[in-house]
Amino acid sequence: MSEREHYLAQIDKLAASQVLHGSESLCKLLRYLAKHALDHPGTPIKEYQIATEVFGRSDDFDPQLDSMVRVQAGRLRAKLAEYYSVNGIDDATVVELPKGTYVLAFHHRTPAGRPHSVPNSPETREGNSSERWPATVLALGVLLGIALAAIVAFVWARSSAQAGLPRGEDSAPAAFRVFWNGFTSAQEEPWVIFSNAAFVGRPETGMRYYDAAKDKGSFILDHYTGVGEVLAVHELDRVFGQLHRQIRIKRGSLFSLDDAKNNNLIFIGSPFENLTLLELPGTQEFVFRRMVSGPRNGDEAIVNLHPQPGEYKVFFPSAGNAPLTEDYAVVALVKGINPSQAVLILAGTTTIGTQAAVEYVCRQSSVEELLLRLPVSQEGQLKPFEAVIRVKVTRGVPVSTELVALRSGTS
Repeated sequence: MSEREHYLAQIDKLAASQVLHGSESLCKLLRYLAKHALDHPGTPIKEYQIATEVFGRSDDFDPQLDSMVRVQAGRLRAKLAEYYSVNGIDDATVVELPKGTYVLAFHHRTPAGRPHSVPNSPETREGNSSERWPATVLALGVLLGIALAAIVAFVWARSSAQAGLPRGEDSAPAAFRVFWNGFTSAQEEPWVIFSNAAFVGRPETGMRYYDAAKDKGSFILDHYTGVGEVLAVHELDRVFGQLHRQIRIKRGSLFSLDDAKNNNLIFIGSPFENLTLLELPGTQEFVFRRMVSGPRNGDEAIVNLHPQPGEYKVFFPSAGNAPLTEDYAVVALVKGINPSQAVLILAGTTTIGTQAAVEYVCRQSSVEELLLRLPVSQEGQLKPFEAVIRVKVTRGVPVSTELVALRSGTS
């Protein structure tokens, strides 16, 4: 039997178990997630995809308003844990749905060892093994003690190296610990600066971005921000919670350069709205610009200053006069005003693209994909890099992302 067939057989066993008996919706979700995991290993799944393809929700399903998928996934996660703690305690294959993802995981479990033979039984008498049994147990005990001491020493050393971080940090995926190491190992909490652009007008009559050339003296509204930035802050808080660290949050219009001198910074939103970015060292390969000529004159885009073969020179989102179905976003790690500090820029040309950029670095599978292509120093620090991701959007929700350009060692 192939490994795939073995895993599918385990799924059948789970679906037929007493734990999942009568729960048609959970069995359907389990089979769907299993097929996706085996057909597309490591590929993330969006709530929208599950809602429409598994539970028959309509195309206007909005996961921000309907938590049905999250609730069902939580139920399935609990059922799997219940099965393996009772009925499946001896199963050689364990199926899990890790928290924070909809990607099903398969693990091989080492069968429990047979009990030691009883001294003076026919088995132990053969070859005088009864005399060796106490020595074997003693040797195994010594080895176990050494292994345990080594593990404790390793965890202790790692915790100390992480500037006093709680040992619970190892509950986070290894990819998160590597990617976010520069922000979690610092003594000070990182600052998260979200964009809140300047507007003129009124909500009830219509607002537009402030234009310094023609709006001088106009009353400015600076307390509005996009839905993507709001959800992005929530995602970052979730990940840093896994890493047992906190973040400090500040809106862009209240951020000062003094704040930038001694803190690691995470900027949410492009320099079109997060204006402080214009005063800090920024990206050198992929920059945000407003087009001043051509068919997309006036549109915001990401310009590829040194395009490689097969890459676009300019990354445009969907045209402004059409529904947003595609956006592009920058994910970049650069040095700050103080070169010892790091600045992470997560920004799309729209608020939805910004949301997708943050989700990209808060999702285990995409962080693992990115790390495979980035250099890491011997001290475990990521070197500066700049990347562009393509974002597919459905009804205002980013449903998939794809890495389309990457430069490393850019600072």
